[in-house]
Amino acid sequence: MTNLIEYEDASIEVRRVYDDIRATRQTEYINNFWKALANHPPTLQRTWETLKEVMASPGEIDPLVRELIYIAVSVTNGCEYCIASHTAAARAKGMNDQVFGELMAITGAANMTNRLANGYQIPVDEQFKPK
Repeated sequence: MTNLIEYEDASIEVRRVYDDIRATRQTEYINNFWKALANHPPTLQRTWETLKEVMASPGEIDPLVRELIYIAVSVTNGCEYCIASHTAAARAKGMNDQVFGELMAITGAANMTNRLANGYQIPVDEQFKPK
């Protein structure tokens, strides 16, 4: 298991990222994902900047939908940690059990039909191709 770097044990470089996480998320809590990545500060910095831009910057997709997409991808990739952390974030943004159930149904159906389409090597219809 990876060593988890606590704030008080972190380098100045890591503390700056932790401070930005806290400010951006308006919390004092730094989760284990970031504590693990802190073992390699360049990866911590790069990953945080990407996630901050994608998940916290203004955009056309609202914050709950962003979390739902993240959950669906995490389920597909089998990432227990990401499923748990983004499910908690989605619940904090208003997801309820009904929404979660529908999300799992869509994710399961998409995974099934993706596998069928790939297995059958189905050619893409001309009308579906970008013009």
